[in-house]
Amino acid sequence: MLFVRRFPIVVLQSVFLVSAVSIAGLTSAQDWPGWRGADRSDRSTETGLLQEWPKGGPAKKWTFDQAGIGYAGFAIVQGRLFTLGQDDEKEFALCLDAETGKEIWRTPVSEKYSNSYGDGPRGTPTIEGEFVYSLFADGTLACLKKEKGEIVWTRKMQEFGGKIPIWGYSESPLLDYGMVVCTPGGSEGSIIALDKTSGELKWQTSELDSDAHYSSLIAMDVKGKKQYVQLLVNRAVGIQSNNGKVLWQNEWYGGFAVIPTPVDVDGNVYVSSGYSAGSRLINAGAEGGGEAIWDNREVKNHHGGIILVDGYLYGHADRAGFFCQDTGDGSLKWKSGDIGKGCVTWADGRFYYVEEKTGDILLIEANPEKVTLRGKFTMEPQTQQRRAQGAVWVHPVVSGGKLFVRDQEFIHCYDIAN
Repeated sequence: MLFVRRFPIVVLQSVFLVSAVSIAGLTSAQDWPGWRGADRSDRSTETGLLQEWPKGGPAKKWTFDQAGIGYAGFAIVQGRLFTLGQDDEKEFALCLDAETGKEIWRTPVSEKYSNSYGDGPRGTPTIEGEFVYSLFADGTLACLKKEKGEIVWTRKMQEFGGKIPIWGYSESPLLDYGMVVCTPGGSEGSIIALDKTSGELKWQTSELDSDAHYSSLIAMDVKGKKQYVQLLVNRAVGIQSNNGKVLWQNEWYGGFAVIPTPVDVDGNVYVSSGYSAGSRLINAGAEGGGEAIWDNREVKNHHGGIILVDGYLYGHADRAGFFCQDTGDGSLKWKSGDIGKGCVTWADGRFYYVEEKTGDILLIEANPEKVTLRGKFTMEPQTQQRRAQGAVWVHPVVSGGKLFVRDQEFIHCYDIAN
């Protein structure tokens, strides 16, 4: 059911916003320095990629089979791939040569965290300058040296009143203006900012007492003012960047789990989650901040991500399938049940999509009028270590003319340059 309220919508035209200024300034266009890229939009600026795949898919460059278990994604900077994994003893940070797949270093960091949907870390490292920042499933936040993986400092989310969510901490830390911003949750304040060099607490949002779930923060520039936005289990919130003051709130019924990252729609905030929630566009401005612009209860992105392209939102919704949604009023332009549930990224006019049950990798051309499949192949090999309740949940990444995908211990790299 669709409800519309009257607020102005401005179509997002640019890929990179001020939200990533401290990260993007240190990386090249081909780098992917953390979760959903430099600006957390899950859109790459790369060009010159295959617009259609040959039968059987693009050529594989390499497979690495010692990544351990878990669902951690990739950060790729200056020819190195960074991710997380778990072995029989510890959760660890891992660095590979992105061109060859050879291991450069691995550093054990935190204790194992077990749950029925599969053990291991779920967040994505964030790279800034010479350091790697990662949040592990047991709540350990670690800063490591990028070159050789030495630990600089660690903090525990429990120090700030947090408690481990059912499936473990899954957030990818946000690096912005000298701070590491993340979500311990709890009654002492849901969101914190730490000094990136020392790990010392800069501020904590004492006004918020929601427990942590699985979404990651984004940074937004709203009419020249910086704010951080998070989707908590019971509300979406905008936070003043320099002191953690709550700027606006919007009540949200996340139910059992809130996972997707919010999307910046040029000063408004799009949120979605599964179960009984739906999707919503929220005004993030100083006037009317926190008020819903529209609601759509049909579009429920459980996980897998939503991507904004030229004023339209694309992703997978429970029951609706792969969809295109208009940012103007929240209406669906189309939905395709032929594409199974999965996760997605975007580069050079194409969506790269991994179906979670089959491990099929799809190249999709989509616009507000139609969706067209431009290639398909199956990830091989796939793991034998995955829990029965688990699936292929690691988000694909495009960087340096290559496509990177993962199923537990297997990381695969494919040549997609034209």
